[in-house]
Amino acid sequence: MQLTSFLLKRLQGMGITSVYIEDGRTEGIIVEDVISQRTRQEALNLVHGTLQNIVAAEKFPRHFQRPLVGRKVRDMFDTILHEMRSNKNFTLNLANIYTTDGFLYHHSVNVAIMSLSIGMAYGLTDKQLIELGVGTLLHDVGKLKIPPEILNKPGRLTNEEFEIIKQHSMWGYKMLNSQDDISSVVAHIALEHHEKVDGTGYPRGLTGREMHTYAKITSVADVYEALTANRCYRQGHLPDHALELLMGSCGSHFDYEIVQLFLRTIAIYPTGMTVTLSTGETAVVAENNPHHPQRPVIRIIKNERGEDVTVPYDINLMEKEYLTKVIVKCEM
Repeated sequence: MQLTSFLLKRLQGMGITSVYIEDGRTEGIIVEDVISQRTRQEALNLVHGTLQNIVAAEKFPRHFQRPLVGRKVRDMFDTILHEMRSNKNFTLNLANIYTTDGFLYHHSVNVAIMSLSIGMAYGLTDKQLIELGVGTLLHDVGKLKIPPEILNKPGRLTNEEFEIIKQHSMWGYKMLNSQDDISSVVAHIALEHHEKVDGTGYPRGLTGREMHTYAKITSVADVYEALTANRCYRQGHLPDHALELLMGSCGSHFDYEIVQLFLRTIAIYPTGMTVTLSTGETAVVAENNPHHPQRPVIRIIKNERGEDVTVPYDINLMEKEYLTKVIVKCEM
């Protein structure tokens, strides 16, 4: 059906920030999230309510009893972890990240899912994965204490404004550490997720040896999500460009091993993405090759002259006869 302005407003009111459009050329290409849409929406609702309740208890301690949030979040991550383990195609197909508005709650859920995927590849136990999930879902709670005019400022921040932004790590740590049912280890994710392995991060200037593994994982997921999300002052980077920026900061900002694990778990070219080949042909990504994410299965929809092909057809860029074809551009 045609999406009218009325229907778009209804979708937005239901919390749906993006949709995929089907046509005959892409029939059979199914874009699947690593978790179900229902679970993702429940996670969004949970993080929204949880953060709001924590902040309300901080602001008005006489009127709001400090909520016990740990169990609810742990139960949510039991569900998320089960769905991720049940997903046969473990490669993270996160095309939905940069079609959202980068709002804090979407950001927190996306960072949590990416961090879990890295943690699973790292070999963390289920107990450790749940700790990591709880901490990443709540890692930015301190941002709710930042004045909105600074947090959502469309232009460049002044030095004074950036110093205020930087305080959210310590604020978040204190808020989580005061929770009776959240461990100090989980709270340290909020404290350390802006530290860098070369010691140039904040708030304490820790080096890689001093940072907790959870924080090293979260910092990679946090920056990648921030790069790919649309912001009020810029469009999000496409996944391949964001990953290049991460790789360029290995050893200085990020732990090398963590970045390498992330590269093995995320789809560089998500299913449904439109790409241009070195031959000039246009295609849509139909399927990922988990062991070779830079060489997906694609569906050719336009020839090298930019003309629609009569019958779209799939090719596997890993097959010998197509090795000369290289993806040179991508777009949603």
